[in-house]
Amino acid sequence: MDLWRMTADWFPNKLQGPTGFGSFVTSHKKNEIMLKGFFNVPEPVNEPVLSYAVGSKERKLLKEALKVALEQKADIPMYIGGKEVRTDKRVSIHPPHQHGHELGHYHEGDKSHVQAAIDAALDAKEDWENLPWEERAAIFLKAADLIAGPFRYKLNAATMLGQSKNAFQAEIDSACEIIDFLRFNVKYMSEIYMQQPPVSPRGNWNRVEQRPLEGFVFALTPFNFTAIAGNLPTSAAMMGNVVVWKPANTQIYSANVLMEVFRAAGVPAGVINLVYVDGPTAGDVIFKHPDFAGIHFTGSTAVFQNIWKTIGENIHRYRTYPRIVGETGGKDFIVVHRSADIKAAATAIVRGAFEYQGQKCSAASRVYIPQSLWPELKELIVADVESFKIGPTDDFSNFINAVIDEKSFDKLAKYIDAAKQDADAEIIAGGTYDKREGYYIHPTVIQAKRADYVTMCEELFGPVLTVYVYADDEWENTLKVIDGTSIYALTGAVIAQDRYAISQATHVLRNAAGNFYINDKCTGAVVGQQPFGGARGSGTNDKAGSMVNLLRWVSPRTIKETFDPPVDYRYPFLEQE
Repeated sequence: MDLWRMTADWFPNKLQGPTGFGSFVTSHKKNEIMLKGFFNVPEPVNEPVLSYAVGSKERKLLKEALKVALEQKADIPMYIGGKEVRTDKRVSIHPPHQHGHELGHYHEGDKSHVQAAIDAALDAKEDWENLPWEERAAIFLKAADLIAGPFRYKLNAATMLGQSKNAFQAEIDSACEIIDFLRFNVKYMSEIYMQQPPVSPRGNWNRVEQRPLEGFVFALTPFNFTAIAGNLPTSAAMMGNVVVWKPANTQIYSANVLMEVFRAAGVPAGVINLVYVDGPTAGDVIFKHPDFAGIHFTGSTAVFQNIWKTIGENIHRYRTYPRIVGETGGKDFIVVHRSADIKAAATAIVRGAFEYQGQKCSAASRVYIPQSLWPELKELIVADVESFKIGPTDDFSNFINAVIDEKSFDKLAKYIDAAKQDADAEIIAGGTYDKREGYYIHPTVIQAKRADYVTMCEELFGPVLTVYVYADDEWENTLKVIDGTSIYALTGAVIAQDRYAISQATHVLRNAAGNFYINDKCTGAVVGQQPFGGARGSGTNDKAGSMVNLLRWVSPRTIKETFDPPVDYRYPFLEQE
C-alpha cells in the first residue's frame, strides 16, 4: 500500500486526494484534521464567451431559462447568518424593458437587519479567518465552476431580465467576468501569500503573514454589472474577511442568484450576509460601528465622497483605520486623430457609447473628432445608430434595451430636451424616448459647438453621446482640453495610425484615464488582461481584477525569529582599548 493510501485510511473522514506535499496535523480548536503544504492553485484562463448564435445549444438553454424566470414569481429573502430572512415589507421587481410585468418581490429590511448582519459576520469571523487559505480557495473555485456550468443560464437570464441586458452583454458580465474574477483572484491570493522577505540573515528567519482586517467589510454594489456585485464581497471574503453586502435595489434579482451560487459552493453561514435596505439606513449603522474595517464600493462619485466624509467624521469610533476602496463615475472619452482608420473609429465610438445603453462606468460619452474626418465619420455613426433594433431582452435581435429605471429615464430625457432647445448643440441622431412599456431612450448623438458644453462635462450614464469637432491643427490643444474637461479619470481611447500622435496622446492623457485604449473602444476590460479602475473623481484606482485590490483586504504582519539570541547587552564598540 502506498503512503497516500495509508494516510487516507488512517484519516477516513478527510477528503481524499493529493493536493500538495505536507503532513496531517490536528487543529487544537476543533480537533479537525487539516492537510498542510505549499499548494499550487489551478492556473486561471479567461472563460470563453459563448456566441448564442442561432441553432446553438447555449441559445436554447438561455431561452428556456428566460421562459422559466418570466413564468414564476420570485420570493427573494435577505440572507443573514446563513438564514433566509423575510419581512412584512415586500417590494416588487419589474424588468426595465417591461415594467408592467412582475418578476417577483424582495423583502426590504431595516436597521435591525443591518445590525443582525454585522453580528452574524462577527460571529463567523474567527472560524473563517482561521480556515486554511486553500479551503477558502476551493470554495470560490467551486463557485466559478457552478456559474460556468449549472448556474450559467439562470444567472444570465436574471441579469437580462432584472437589468435589461441583451444576451451578449449578460454573457460577458454575469458569466465570463464573474467567473474570471473568482478564478484569477484565487491565483492572486496564492501569490500574495507566497510573497516573503527575500533575505533572512544567518541566525534569523524573516517571514510575513497576511491577516484579514479586524472587523467586517461593507460591500456596496451597483446595478450595472452582476460581476461587480459578485466580486466586491467575494474578493474581501476570499482573503479571510467577513462581509455585509448591500446591492443596488435594481440588481437584487440577480444578486439573489449569486447568493444561491455562494451557498451551493459552500460559503459558510455569516461570511457573506446580504441585506436589502436603503443607503442611509445601512450607513447609519455600519459607519458608527467600532468593528467597521473597510468598504468595497462601486457607484456614484457623490455617494462615495459622502461615505468618505462620514467615515472621517466617525474615525474616532473605529478599532482600526478602515480601508476605503471605491470605483466611481466617469466621463470617458475617445479622441480621433486625422490619421485614424475611419471605419475602426466609427465602430469603436458606436460600441463604446451604446452597448448596454451606455450604462457602463467605462462607456464613451464624449468624443473628439477632427474636422477633416467628420463628414464621413458622421455618416457612418448616424447610419449605425439608425440601424439599431430596440426592444426587450428576450428578443435576441435587439441590440438596445431599456435604461435601468424611471429616475434614469427622466434624467436622460431632460438632457435630450435641453439639447434640442440649445443653440450650442444639435441632435444628429436619436433624440426620442418612450416609457409606456419600458424605459426606452433611443441612442442619441449630440454635436456640441463648445468643448465645455454641459453634456461634454457631466456624467449622464445612458445612451447619450456628445461629439465635439476640432480643427485638425488643434490636436495638441484638444488633448489638453480632454485632460482638463471633467473631474473624472476612468477610461479613454485614442484612434490613430500616426505613432507620434499615439505616443503624444498617451503621455498628455496619462492622468486622464486609469484604463487607456489605443485603436479600440474604451470599454471591455478583461480580468487578468486589463485590471480596471481610475483615479481623480473616478475612485481610488485599486484595480479590480488584480493583486492590488486583494492587498487592500489584508493587513500584513512581519515576523522575525532569532535562533540564537544575544545574552549580553554590550556591543563590541563598548570594549575599552
